[in-house]
Amino acid sequence: MTATASATAGATAGARAGASELAAATPATRDRYVDLLRVASLGTVVLGHWLMAAVTTGNGGGVEVGNLLAVEPGLQILTWALQIMPVFFFVGGFSHALSYRSLSRKAPDGASVYPAFLRARLQRLLRPTMVFIGVWGAAAVLLHLAGRGGGLLDVALRLVAQPLWFIGIYLAMVAFTPPLLRLHERFGWGAFGGLVAAAALVDVLRFALDVPFVEFLNFAFVWLAIHQLGFLRADGRLTRPYLLAGAGLAGAALLVAYGPYPLSMVGMPGEKVSNMAPPTFALLCHGLWLVGAVEWVRGPVARWLERPKVWRTVVAANGISMTAFLWHLSAMLGVYGVLLALDVDLPTPATGAWWAQLPLRIGAAAVLTAVLVAAFRSFERPAARPSRTPSQPSLSSRSSRSGAYYGPAAALGVTLCLFGVLGLSMVGFGGLFEGRTALLIAVQVSAPVAVAMTLAGWALVELIGRGTRSSA
Repeated sequence: MTATASATAGATAGARAGASELAAATPATRDRYVDLLRVASLGTVVLGHWLMAAVTTGNGGGVEVGNLLAVEPGLQILTWALQIMPVFFFVGGFSHALSYRSLSRKAPDGASVYPAFLRARLQRLLRPTMVFIGVWGAAAVLLHLAGRGGGLLDVALRLVAQPLWFIGIYLAMVAFTPPLLRLHERFGWGAFGGLVAAAALVDVLRFALDVPFVEFLNFAFVWLAIHQLGFLRADGRLTRPYLLAGAGLAGAALLVAYGPYPLSMVGMPGEKVSNMAPPTFALLCHGLWLVGAVEWVRGPVARWLERPKVWRTVVAANGISMTAFLWHLSAMLGVYGVLLALDVDLPTPATGAWWAQLPLRIGAAAVLTAVLVAAFRSFERPAARPSRTPSQPSLSSRSSRSGAYYGPAAALGVTLCLFGVLGLSMVGFGGLFEGRTALLIAVQVSAPVAVAMTLAGWALVELIGRGTRSSA
């Protein structure tokens, strides 16, 4: 225990020192509010998962994981604040626009910009994700060889991969940034309006005309519409956020009140219609109201972020946010594992005893998450940029033939990563040896295939992106 505490304290001290240096070096032009939104959105997701998890033991001694919001439906209105992933995707659009434009200015002919952009944007995302997949994959193999399983272990192998759906959606946003940014630069609000109209049409075809499978198109239209708002933010065109917030909130309320949409903005067990999987037009309206709301309060919060201590805290949190997101469910299930091993009674969800135990469970999960972050946070740091020797050509001097080769290869890599991560989020690590599959875009994907696709795609993005980036 002493060694663990010392390691955690040392890692924390190192993180603070690094954060202080980065905070002091922050240029005046940096949008600090965007950094806060990134951290706050991931932190809200983590807290929401810890709050909603309802772990119980069944009559046969088996472990069951339910959802507090299914036990207490009246609490589902909380998802209108806790379902904050639209804000993260909005921030992603803002950052992607700036990054792609910066790289494009260094390569006026456009050669090889795309793979360099992919690697630059995905490094902090994929490196910790690959470590997470590797650790849990190895654990699944060892548990299988040892003949261990059942109870909470099986639950953990199935559940810890579920948040990877977010990584898959984000990968798609990065991959589609160049063409959608060009549409934005040509049509402005019209490009955003086209995606909104497409999302509305999908729901009409789904609910009014009962067209099969059309609802899956909204995985693209809904999330890319939110992402497109980030482009508008980058160009300073979200000038009346209160109108966006009001229209989004009114639209979501009307759709839930009079349409086929549930109250919850996250998926509920056994529900016939989910606002999340696949996304609905109601979820898009929810995203509009959230984006409008956070933009509405930007001024006073941005002034608050000018305080040195506040900004150092945001910088430090940004440096570990993805690692914490990846491991927070592992920590939560680890806490429940300890409680079960100690024969601590798990109260019935939503009872007085359950609420009384909740702060202790969340506190313990936070501590265990901090330990895991201390162990894995170094993988979230971007790899050192290779220096270019005088004999290497610049990015703009690459031949058009090389650019034509690198672009498709990088696109193949990110596509493999995208489908691999999404497939793994659906089937889980428990399916490595069971032959269990999940239907992904009309194709059955198993856990080994999903892992192989992810690793191959990541290697391709790194290989192609590193070659183009090193010549920049």
